[in-house]
Amino acid sequence: MMSGSDLDVSGVKSLYIDLLKKTLAASIYEESSWSIIERARLTWDKQRSFSENTIMYIKQTLRNVAVWLAYTRSYFILKKNMFNGEARYEGRDWPLFGLTMVGRQRLDNMQTCIECVIANNVPGDIIETGVWRGGVTIFARALLKLYGITDRKVWVADSFEGLPRPKSEADGLDYSDIGLLKVSLEQVKANFERFDMLDKQVVFLKGWFSDTLPTAPIERLAILRLDGDLYSSTMDSLESLYHKVSPGGFVIVDDYHSWPSCKAAVSDFIEKRKITADIRDIDISGVYWQVGSGSAVSSIDRLPERA
Repeated sequence: MMSGSDLDVSGVKSLYIDLLKKTLAASIYEESSWSIIERARLTWDKQRSFSENTIMYIKQTLRNVAVWLAYTRSYFILKKNMFNGEARYEGRDWPLFGLTMVGRQRLDNMQTCIECVIANNVPGDIIETGVWRGGVTIFARALLKLYGITDRKVWVADSFEGLPRPKSEADGLDYSDIGLLKVSLEQVKANFERFDMLDKQVVFLKGWFSDTLPTAPIERLAILRLDGDLYSSTMDSLESLYHKVSPGGFVIVDDYHSWPSCKAAVSDFIEKRKITADIRDIDISGVYWQVGSGSAVSSIDRLPERA
C-alpha cells in the first residue's frame, strides 16, 4: 500500500488543475457542443427583393413563435453540433453548459500569470471584468486555495445582465439581446458554490463597468483580466483599474484579436497613456502583457510552457 510520503503531491496538483480546466470548459462532455436555438432578430435587408425579405421575415417569425412556446413550457430547442476539440481548445465555441468559453490556452495563460505573481510576491488581487458564468474567476480562486494564498481577493465584475447596448459605432456589434450571455449574479454565485469556491476571498461587483469600477474598493491588482468585448467596456476597465496593477503584474485581454472594438480600445489607451507594452499572443484571440519593471518582468520567461 502506498504511504502518504510516497504520494507525488505535485503530480496530484497537476491532475487536479487539468481536470478543473476540462470541467470548467466542459471539454470532456461532447453534448456541450450543442447549441440553444434563440429568438431571431427580425430584419429587413435592403439588398434583397421584397419577396425574399417577406419569406425571411415569415421564417424568423415562425422560429420566434416556436422558441417562445418552448420557453413557456420550460423547454429549450437544441441544435446538435459535432464536438470540435480544436475549437474548444482555442475558445472558438460557446459551450452549452460549460462555465467558461475562453478555451484551454487562455486558462493555461491564467494559471501561468497567477503562479508568476505568487512566485515573485507581486502584490495585489485578481479581477476579471466580464465573467459570463464565472469559470475563469472560479479557476483563479481554486488556484489561490490550492497554493494556500489567503491575502488576495478575486473580484468578479459583470453586469450579470448580458452585454450592454453599444454606445456608439466604436463599440461594434450589438449582442445585448443574446440570452446565452445573460447570466444572473445568483447563478454565478451558485456556480462558485458548486466548486466550493464561494467565500470571503471572492467579491462581486454587479453593474455596468462605468458605474462600478471607478469606485470599487480595490487597492492593488496583480492581475487585470479584461473580457468586456465592447470598446466602451474595455476602455472603462482600463481607465478605472490599469493604474492599480502592480509592477510585475499582468494585463490580459481576452478578445483582443476577435473583437476589433476591443483591440481599438486597448490601442487608444496605450497610445494616450504612452505605455510601453510588450503585447504577447495567447492564442487566436487573447493577448497579455506584464506591467512595469523589476525582477518579476522577465520571470514569465522562466516558467515552463504548458501543453
